[in-house]
Amino acid sequence: MATRQKLMRAVRVFEFGGPEVLKLQSDIAVPIPKDHQVLIKVHACGVNPVETYIRSGTHSIKPLLPYTPGSDVAGVIEAVGDNASAFKKGDRVFTSSTISGGYAEYALAADHTVYKLPEKLDFKQGAAIGIPYFTAYRALIHSARVKAGESVLVHGASGGVGLAACQIARAYGLKVLGTAGTEEGQKIVLQNGAHEVFNHREVNYIDKIKKYVGEKRIDVIIEMLANVNLSKDLSLLSHGGRVIVVGNRGTIEINPRDTMAKESSIIGVTLFSSTKEEFQQYAAALQAGMEIGWLKPVIGSQYPLEKVAEAHKDIIHGSGATGKMILLL
Repeated sequence: MATRQKLMRAVRVFEFGGPEVLKLQSDIAVPIPKDHQVLIKVHACGVNPVETYIRSGTHSIKPLLPYTPGSDVAGVIEAVGDNASAFKKGDRVFTSSTISGGYAEYALAADHTVYKLPEKLDFKQGAAIGIPYFTAYRALIHSARVKAGESVLVHGASGGVGLAACQIARAYGLKVLGTAGTEEGQKIVLQNGAHEVFNHREVNYIDKIKKYVGEKRIDVIIEMLANVNLSKDLSLLSHGGRVIVVGNRGTIEINPRDTMAKESSIIGVTLFSSTKEEFQQYAAALQAGMEIGWLKPVIGSQYPLEKVAEAHKDIIHGSGATGKMILLL
């Protein structure tokens, strides 16, 4: 019975709304892993924009209230359920999907969503892999079907998904362009795989990109803010070019004619549509990236669990993302 009494700190959401609905509580029971589950002692947890949409109640995913947000955690295996034989207590791991929520001292996860964290990466970096790298991989390889030698523009490249996309695209032999809104962001984009970077806050930056790429234009655009950029993206595409919509915060008017002459495509991506097999495939590619060394998460702002509401404000209203935002436990 003693194990049932173990309590932890966790963030709970009792109603959908603004960042103020995130409540830190210290009397939450530590979950117990069942069949094919593991319990992770969380050292760091990634903060993703999608978690703010879910919290606000505007996302198609609406968890049963109350719930604990967060999916990307890194830490150490604390306990394993029956048949979760791939792991043992003390293993360093990361996951892209928790069952009980990641903004907590302990998190439950299904064993097939948990992966070993190589020694060369710390827990902060481990917490930055999940949604950003799996999404970037799905966008580039599964949805855009990129080929070595093609060009890719990562529109909004300095955040977690953007930097992941730059690293993956470079490793897979693409010509990589990125945009960022700050000098620091631009520098980080160049350090993480981009051949060239442009400031998307400059009025004429689209003309600069067109001049840089010339007649051929761009084969693939990974788009983080479609409600602002989609119309411009269509003007940048090559024949048969693809815009992959990873992020969007509203509506935009476009002229469908812009897709016709070039036979271009607009493709939406959501990581949650991936099958179990696809996740295993992405994980294998990303594990190789960690071993070889091209997968190197860049850590941005860091917050203690007490400041989770501030983190949710900053990820949406900050002055421009630079690296992956994480919570430290």
